[in-house]
Amino acid sequence: MRMKKRPQHDRTVPDPGAQQSLREGQLPPLGWLRGFEAAARLGSFTAAAHALGLSQAAVSYQIRCLEQHLGVSLFERQAHGVLLTDLGRAYLPSVQRAFDEIATATDGLFGMRGEASLVIRTHPSFAALWLAPRLAAFRSAYPRIPLRLYSSIWGSAVPAEDVDVEVRFGTGNWPGFTAEPIDDGPLIAVGSPGRAPAAVTDLHTETLIEIMEVDDAWTLLFAGAGLPPPRREQIIRVDSALIALELVAAGIGNAIVFRSLAMPYLSTSRVCDLHMPDRPARMAHYILRPIAPQREKSAARLFTHWLKAELEHDRESRDAR
Repeated sequence: MRMKKRPQHDRTVPDPGAQQSLREGQLPPLGWLRGFEAAARLGSFTAAAHALGLSQAAVSYQIRCLEQHLGVSLFERQAHGVLLTDLGRAYLPSVQRAFDEIATATDGLFGMRGEASLVIRTHPSFAALWLAPRLAAFRSAYPRIPLRLYSSIWGSAVPAEDVDVEVRFGTGNWPGFTAEPIDDGPLIAVGSPGRAPAAVTDLHTETLIEIMEVDDAWTLLFAGAGLPPPRREQIIRVDSALIALELVAAGIGNAIVFRSLAMPYLSTSRVCDLHMPDRPARMAHYILRPIAPQREKSAARLFTHWLKAELEHDRESRDAR
Protein backbone atom coordinates (compact mmCIF):
# COMPACT_ATOMS: atom_id res chain seq x y z
CA MET A 1 0.00 0.00 0.00
CA ARG A 2 1.47 3.32 -1.08
CA MET A 3 1.76 5.96 1.55
CA LYS A 4 0.09 9.23 0.64
CA LYS A 5 2.77 11.84 0.17
CA ARG A 6 2.50 14.67 2.67
CA PRO A 7 2.30 18.13 1.11
CA GLN A 8 5.46 20.16 1.49
CA HIS A 9 5.12 23.63 2.91
CA ASP A 10 7.57 26.45 2.48
CA ARG A 11 9.57 26.51 5.69
CA THR A 12 9.87 30.31 5.50
CA VAL A 13 6.10 30.86 5.76
CA PRO A 14 5.38 32.05 9.31
CA ASP A 15 3.40 30.02 11.81
CA PRO A 16 0.09 31.86 12.42
CA GLY A 17 -0.01 30.46 15.94
CA ALA A 18 3.12 32.42 16.80
CA GLN A 19 1.69 35.79 15.78
CA GLN A 20 0.05 36.63 19.11
CA SER A 21 3.29 36.36 21.09
CA LEU A 22 5.15 38.28 18.40
CA ARG A 23 2.79 41.20 18.71
CA GLU A 24 3.77 41.63 22.32
CA GLY A 25 6.84 43.80 21.73
CA GLN A 26 8.99 41.22 19.98
CA LEU A 27 10.71 41.70 16.64
CA PRO A 28 9.05 40.21 13.55
CA PRO A 29 10.68 37.06 12.13
CA LEU A 30 13.55 37.73 9.76
CA GLY A 31 11.72 35.87 6.98
CA TRP A 32 8.88 38.38 7.07
CA LEU A 33 11.34 41.28 6.98
CA ARG A 34 13.30 39.68 4.13
CA GLY A 35 10.10 39.34 2.11
CA PHE A 36 9.22 42.97 2.82
CA GLU A 37 12.69 44.22 1.81
CA ALA A 38 12.73 42.25 -1.44
CA ALA A 39 9.22 43.31 -2.44
CA ALA A 40 9.95 46.94 -1.59
CA ARG A 41 13.21 46.97 -3.53
CA LEU A 42 11.82 45.15 -6.58
CA GLY A 43 8.32 46.66 -6.57
CA SER A 44 6.60 43.28 -6.93
CA PHE A 45 5.65 40.29 -4.79
CA THR A 46 6.28 38.03 -7.78
CA ALA A 47 9.77 39.43 -8.38
CA ALA A 48 10.53 39.17 -4.65
CA ALA A 49 9.40 35.53 -4.66
CA HIS A 50 11.69 34.77 -7.62
CA ALA A 51 14.65 36.49 -5.91
CA LEU A 52 14.09 34.62 -2.64
CA GLY A 53 13.29 31.22 -4.19
CA LEU A 54 9.77 31.18 -2.75
CA SER A 55 6.27 31.12 -4.15
CA GLN A 56 4.39 34.36 -4.72
CA ALA A 57 1.77 33.18 -2.22
CA ALA A 58 4.45 32.65 0.43
CA VAL A 59 5.84 36.20 0.03
CA SER A 60 2.34 37.67 0.02
CA TYR A 61 1.54 35.78 3.21
CA GLN A 62 4.78 36.88 4.89
CA ILE A 63 4.03 40.52 4.17
CA ARG A 64 0.40 40.20 5.27
CA CYS A 65 1.57 38.71 8.59
CA LEU A 66 4.15 41.51 8.99
CA GLU A 67 1.48 44.14 8.37
CA GLN A 68 -0.79 42.47 10.94
CA HIS A 69 2.08 42.32 13.41
CA LEU A 70 2.86 46.02 12.97
CA GLY A 71 -0.76 47.08 12.70
CA VAL A 72 -0.18 49.14 9.54
CA SER A 73 -0.24 48.75 5.76
CA LEU A 74 3.23 48.74 4.24
CA PHE A 75 2.18 48.44 0.58
CA GLU A 76 -0.49 49.74 -1.75
CA ARG A 77 -1.52 46.78 -3.91
CA GLN A 78 -1.89 47.72 -7.58
CA ALA A 79 -2.69 45.81 -10.77
CA HIS A 80 0.91 45.75 -12.01
CA GLY A 81 2.91 45.74 -8.79
CA VAL A 82 3.03 47.30 -5.37
CA LEU A 83 3.98 50.71 -4.01
CA LEU A 84 5.24 51.48 -0.54
CA THR A 85 3.02 53.47 1.77
CA ASP A 86 4.57 56.40 3.64
CA LEU A 87 5.17 54.17 6.67
CA GLY A 88 6.61 51.43 4.47
CA ARG A 89 8.95 53.93 2.84
CA ALA A 90 10.09 55.16 6.26
CA TYR A 91 10.62 51.60 7.55
CA LEU A 92 12.59 50.29 4.55
CA PRO A 93 16.00 52.02 5.12
CA SER A 94 16.26 50.68 8.67
CA VAL A 95 15.39 47.14 7.58
CA GLN A 96 17.92 47.28 4.72
CA ARG A 97 20.61 48.69 6.99
CA ALA A 98 20.01 45.92 9.55
CA PHE A 99 20.38 43.19 6.91
CA ASP A 100 23.47 44.86 5.49
CA GLU A 101 25.08 45.07 8.93
CA ILE A 102 24.42 41.36 9.52
CA ALA A 103 25.84 40.47 6.10
CA THR A 104 28.90 42.67 6.58
CA ALA A 105 29.60 41.26 10.06
CA THR A 106 29.25 37.73 8.71
CA ASP A 107 31.66 38.42 5.85
CA GLY A 108 34.12 40.11 8.17
CA LEU A 109 34.11 37.37 10.80
CA PHE A 110 33.62 34.21 8.77
CA GLY A 111 34.24 35.04 5.11
CA MET A 112 37.44 34.80 3.12
CA ARG A 113 40.04 37.45 3.89
CA GLY A 114 39.45 40.57 1.81
CA GLU A 115 35.91 39.67 0.70
CA ALA A 116 34.34 42.48 2.70
CA SER A 117 36.68 45.22 1.49
CA LEU A 118 34.86 48.36 0.45
CA VAL A 119 36.38 50.13 -2.55
CA ILE A 120 35.37 53.79 -2.90
CA ARG A 121 36.25 56.09 -5.77
CA THR A 122 35.53 59.80 -5.79
CA HIS A 123 36.76 63.18 -6.92
CA PRO A 124 39.86 64.32 -4.94
CA SER A 125 38.13 67.51 -3.77
CA PHE A 126 35.12 65.62 -2.44
CA ALA A 127 37.41 63.04 -0.82
CA ALA A 128 39.63 65.62 0.88
CA LEU A 129 37.12 68.34 1.75
CA TRP A 130 33.90 66.45 2.51
CA LEU A 131 34.64 62.76 3.05
CA ALA A 132 37.94 62.88 4.96
CA PRO A 133 36.65 65.02 7.89
CA ARG A 134 33.74 62.57 8.35
CA LEU A 135 35.35 59.21 7.62
CA ALA A 136 36.30 58.63 11.26
CA ALA A 137 32.58 58.43 12.08
CA PHE A 138 32.08 55.66 9.53
CA ARG A 139 35.15 53.80 10.78
CA SER A 140 33.84 54.05 14.33
CA ALA A 141 30.42 52.69 13.31
CA TYR A 142 31.80 49.89 11.10
CA PRO A 143 35.34 49.06 12.27
CA ARG A 144 35.36 45.63 10.58
CA ILE A 145 34.98 47.01 7.04
CA PRO A 146 38.40 47.41 5.35
CA LEU A 147 38.44 50.52 3.15
CA ARG A 148 40.24 51.32 -0.09
CA LEU A 149 39.85 54.91 -1.27
CA TYR A 150 40.73 55.94 -4.83
CA SER A 151 40.56 59.42 -6.35
CA SER A 152 39.61 60.27 -9.91
CA ILE A 153 39.22 63.77 -11.31
CA TRP A 154 37.31 62.96 -14.47
CA GLY A 155 35.24 59.79 -14.24
CA SER A 156 33.87 59.62 -17.79
CA ALA A 157 34.58 55.90 -18.16
CA VAL A 158 32.40 53.22 -16.60
CA PRO A 159 33.85 52.40 -13.16
CA ALA A 160 36.10 49.35 -12.89
CA GLU A 161 34.40 46.17 -11.70
CA ASP A 162 36.17 46.33 -8.35
CA VAL A 163 34.78 49.78 -7.45
CA ASP A 164 31.92 49.35 -4.97
CA VAL A 165 30.86 52.96 -4.41
CA GLU A 166 31.53 55.98 -6.58
CA VAL A 167 30.83 59.65 -6.03
CA ARG A 168 31.12 61.38 -9.39
CA PHE A 169 30.76 64.95 -10.58
CA GLY A 170 28.71 65.69 -13.67
CA THR A 171 25.18 65.83 -15.05
CA GLY A 172 23.91 62.54 -13.59
CA ASN A 173 23.69 60.52 -16.81
CA TRP A 174 25.87 57.40 -16.70
CA PRO A 175 24.69 54.17 -18.40
CA GLY A 176 24.31 51.16 -16.14
CA PHE A 177 23.93 53.21 -12.97
CA THR A 178 21.32 55.15 -11.10
CA ALA A 179 22.69 58.51 -9.98
CA GLU A 180 21.41 60.08 -6.76
CA PRO A 181 22.29 63.80 -6.58
CA ILE A 182 24.11 65.15 -3.56
CA ASP A 183 22.94 68.50 -2.24
CA ASP A 184 26.20 70.45 -2.54
CA GLY A 185 24.53 73.71 -1.59
CA PRO A 186 25.03 76.85 -3.68
CA LEU A 187 28.18 78.06 -5.34
CA ILE A 188 29.73 80.85 -3.28
CA ALA A 189 32.57 83.30 -3.91
CA VAL A 190 35.44 83.11 -1.41
CA GLY A 191 38.51 85.26 -0.89
CA SER A 192 41.48 85.70 1.43
CA PRO A 193 40.69 87.08 4.90
CA GLY A 194 41.84 90.68 5.33
CA ARG A 195 41.94 91.45 1.63
CA ALA A 196 38.50 90.43 0.44
CA PRO A 197 36.77 92.69 -2.10
CA ALA A 198 33.55 94.24 -0.87
CA ALA A 199 31.48 94.14 -4.07
CA VAL A 200 31.33 92.46 -7.47
CA THR A 201 32.61 95.65 -9.10
CA ASP A 202 35.79 95.39 -7.00
CA LEU A 203 36.50 91.96 -8.52
CA HIS A 204 37.08 93.39 -11.97
CA THR A 205 40.71 94.10 -11.11
CA GLU A 206 41.28 91.00 -8.97
CA THR A 207 42.82 87.64 -9.83
CA LEU A 208 40.03 85.09 -10.31
CA ILE A 209 40.48 81.35 -9.88
CA GLU A 210 38.22 79.36 -12.19
CA ILE A 211 37.48 75.68 -11.65
CA MET A 212 37.03 73.83 -14.93
CA GLU A 213 33.85 72.11 -13.83
CA VAL A 214 32.15 75.47 -13.02
CA ASP A 215 33.93 77.52 -15.65
CA ASP A 216 31.09 79.95 -16.36
CA ALA A 217 30.52 81.00 -12.74
CA TRP A 218 32.53 84.24 -12.84
CA THR A 219 31.03 85.27 -16.19
CA LEU A 220 27.51 84.77 -14.82
CA LEU A 221 28.32 86.63 -11.61
CA PHE A 222 29.71 89.58 -13.57
CA ALA A 223 26.76 89.59 -15.95
CA GLY A 224 24.36 89.74 -13.01
CA ALA A 225 26.11 92.93 -11.88
CA GLY A 226 25.97 94.43 -15.37
CA LEU A 227 29.71 93.97 -15.96
CA PRO A 228 31.53 92.57 -18.99
CA PRO A 229 33.11 89.10 -18.64
CA PRO A 230 36.45 88.79 -16.83
CA ARG A 231 39.54 89.26 -18.96
CA ARG A 232 41.47 86.10 -19.83
CA GLU A 233 44.62 87.37 -18.11
CA GLN A 234 42.70 87.72 -14.84
CA ILE A 235 41.92 84.04 -14.64
CA ILE A 236 43.88 81.09 -13.27
CA ARG A 237 42.21 77.83 -14.33
CA VAL A 238 42.46 74.77 -12.09
CA ASP A 239 40.89 71.32 -12.20
CA SER A 240 39.66 70.93 -8.61
CA ALA A 241 38.11 72.88 -5.75
CA LEU A 242 40.91 71.69 -3.46
CA ILE A 243 43.55 73.50 -5.52
CA ALA A 244 41.32 76.56 -5.87
CA LEU A 245 40.85 76.84 -2.10
CA GLU A 246 44.56 76.42 -1.46
CA LEU A 247 45.30 79.26 -3.88
CA VAL A 248 42.74 81.49 -2.17
CA ALA A 249 44.19 80.65 1.26
CA ALA A 250 47.63 81.58 -0.07
CA GLY A 251 46.33 85.02 -1.08
CA ILE A 252 46.60 84.41 -4.82
CA GLY A 253 43.03 85.36 -5.72
CA ASN A 254 39.32 84.62 -5.34
CA ALA A 255 37.33 81.52 -6.30
CA ILE A 256 33.76 80.31 -6.73
CA VAL A 257 33.24 76.89 -5.13
CA PHE A 258 30.49 74.76 -3.63
CA ARG A 259 29.69 75.83 -0.09
CA SER A 260 29.85 72.21 1.09
CA LEU A 261 33.46 71.88 -0.11
CA ALA A 262 34.51 75.29 1.23
CA MET A 263 33.31 74.57 4.79
CA PRO A 264 36.64 73.19 6.15
CA TYR A 265 38.36 76.40 4.99
CA LEU A 266 35.57 78.72 6.12
CA SER A 267 35.36 77.12 9.57
CA THR A 268 39.10 77.64 10.16
CA SER A 269 39.09 81.16 8.60
CA ARG A 270 41.60 80.18 5.94
CA VAL A 271 39.20 81.75 3.44
CA CYS A 272 36.19 84.02 3.89
CA ASP A 273 32.78 84.21 2.25
CA LEU A 274 32.62 87.28 -0.02
CA HIS A 275 28.82 87.33 0.36
CA MET A 276 28.27 87.74 -3.34
CA PRO A 277 24.98 86.49 -4.84
CA ASP A 278 24.83 82.69 -4.59
CA ARG A 279 24.49 80.82 -7.86
CA PRO A 280 23.05 77.38 -8.65
CA ALA A 281 25.40 74.97 -10.41
CA ARG A 282 24.86 73.25 -13.75
CA MET A 283 26.46 70.05 -12.45
CA ALA A 284 26.62 68.32 -9.08
CA HIS A 285 28.13 65.37 -7.23
CA TYR A 286 26.20 62.11 -7.52
CA ILE A 287 26.25 58.78 -5.71
CA LEU A 288 26.42 56.08 -8.37
CA ARG A 289 24.69 52.77 -7.68
CA PRO A 290 24.47 49.82 -10.09
CA ILE A 291 21.06 49.29 -11.67
CA ALA A 292 21.31 45.56 -10.92
CA PRO A 293 21.04 45.47 -7.10
CA GLN A 294 22.71 42.05 -6.80
CA ARG A 295 26.00 43.72 -7.81
CA GLU A 296 26.09 45.74 -4.59
CA LYS A 297 27.99 44.53 -1.57
CA SER A 298 26.28 44.87 1.78
CA ALA A 299 29.18 47.08 2.90
CA ALA A 300 28.53 49.37 -0.09
CA ARG A 301 24.89 49.74 0.89
CA LEU A 302 25.90 50.52 4.47
CA PHE A 303 28.29 53.20 3.26
CA THR A 304 25.60 54.71 1.02
CA HIS A 305 23.10 54.79 3.90
CA TRP A 306 25.70 56.48 6.10
CA LEU A 307 26.72 58.99 3.44
CA LYS A 308 23.11 60.01 2.75
CA ALA A 309 22.44 60.44 6.48
CA GLU A 310 25.51 62.71 6.76
CA LEU A 311 24.32 64.75 3.77
CA GLU A 312 20.86 65.11 5.29
CA HIS A 313 22.43 66.32 8.54
CA ASP A 314 24.45 68.88 6.57
CA ARG A 315 21.31 70.11 4.82
CA GLU A 316 19.38 70.43 8.09
CA SER A 317 22.28 72.32 9.69
CA ARG A 318 22.49 74.68 6.72
CA ASP A 319 18.72 75.30 6.75
CA ALA A 320 18.83 76.03 10.48
CA ARG A 321 21.37 78.83 10.03
